[in-house]
Amino acid sequence: MVLKPSMNTLAALCLAASAALFFFGTGLTPVWMLLWLAPIPILWLSPRISAGQAFFVAAAAYMLGGFNLWFYMTIVAPAWVALLNAFVPACLFAAAVVLFRNRVVRGRLWQAVLIVPAFWVTYEYVTSLLSIHGTIGNIGYSQLNFLPILQLAAVTGIWGISFSILLFAATVAVLLGSGPARQKTAIAATAAIFFLCVFGYGFLRLARLPKDAPMVKVGLVASDDSNMVLAFTPEQALGMYDRFGKEIRTLQGRGIQMFVLPENSGPVTDASVAATDEKLGAMAKEAHAFVAIGVARIGPKLSWNEERLYAPDGTLAATYDKHHLLPPFENQFTAASARTTLKEPSGIWGLQICKDMDFPLLSRQYARDGVGLMVVPAWDFTLDGWSHGRIAAMRGVEDGFSIARSAKRSILYASDDRGRVLAEQNTMMLPFATVVTSVPVHHDVTLYSKLGDWSAWLNIALLAVLAVLWNRGKSLTLPN
Repeated sequence: MVLKPSMNTLAALCLAASAALFFFGTGLTPVWMLLWLAPIPILWLSPRISAGQAFFVAAAAYMLGGFNLWFYMTIVAPAWVALLNAFVPACLFAAAVVLFRNRVVRGRLWQAVLIVPAFWVTYEYVTSLLSIHGTIGNIGYSQLNFLPILQLAAVTGIWGISFSILLFAATVAVLLGSGPARQKTAIAATAAIFFLCVFGYGFLRLARLPKDAPMVKVGLVASDDSNMVLAFTPEQALGMYDRFGKEIRTLQGRGIQMFVLPENSGPVTDASVAATDEKLGAMAKEAHAFVAIGVARIGPKLSWNEERLYAPDGTLAATYDKHHLLPPFENQFTAASARTTLKEPSGIWGLQICKDMDFPLLSRQYARDGVGLMVVPAWDFTLDGWSHGRIAAMRGVEDGFSIARSAKRSILYASDDRGRVLAEQNTMMLPFATVVTSVPVHHDVTLYSKLGDWSAWLNIALLAVLAVLWNRGKSLTLPN
């Protein structure tokens, strides 16, 4: 696999350019526009070199770009998992590039343009069904700061965003390469119409905000102080609640209707549950507001990562047990399957906890319950505060609800059903970080909430059709 000197230089430049664009266009704090460009140099290069060379260059570019997550992955997972996380997606991206190359070389430019996004969306969807981490790692999350494309999730889910990014890259690579002018003209015109519809819908949806939606004033409170992150005994937990109570008192008089505190804020045993309810109920009653908090509910045989919601009259209004647990950190807990909703004058509220929002199905089920506001205690790993909070915001766009998310070692977030961040605050501000904002409680019925992952299945069907057409068409010799 030895390239000519001039081709070596070209391949190195394309590899370096794609690797740099992937590095800064993905990860925990991506620059959204760079990912649209990242695959183009490798795709453009691929027909000019052999299939083996194209695979190697593509895999190297994607893997080098993926090392933007290396430090984070070594914190949350063993080193071999971090290596696997870099290696497997790189090989699959390389496989997509080789498929693209084959179609271009054979003169099947339409198939070349479509096979890259269809292959990748199929991979991402199958991974989301099999992985304990759900949709984590999906390239669509790179677009969380680009609200017009984010609106596509209300129609297709996150799958349409991944498809759009790679369709754009494959189209540009084809148009910059050799091939029949008639095919290229038709591809350019079709792509232009497609993206005009996508972005037209995005801007239109952003402009059409629901009118007169009921508002709930929310106070998000968290602390990264060492005494507030983790309590090991019920007694320590009660002391933590006292400190939360003091902070909440400083926010009284601002008309706050609900306070949201972080996930796993201390253990609650059968022996301590009465004292816990008394203290947290009194906190809610004094504040004349709902108080949502995450606790470790420890039973004699089973334990749950639980959210408890206290009403302004001091009573326990609702509880919710986390569905999706993060091993090995939550191996002591039992996964639940029941949803919890609360009907209030403002609308229907739903309860979820942290990692639950990495899985679209659960939020889609809540959408069918008519939820207009999701109340989410959470706990992140500091580095992923922006990313994990915005992933939750994606669920709100997909399924038409607002989100109030309070996470320690993270960023406090409130967002609406368009993915707009209404307020945010990094929790590194000690001793307490707080956010006070009004959040709309409105359920926007979306096509995605009704039809689910139809877009992913359409990509699977498209990939199957392209496989059937694989050996049709004449070969085309391209210049080096």
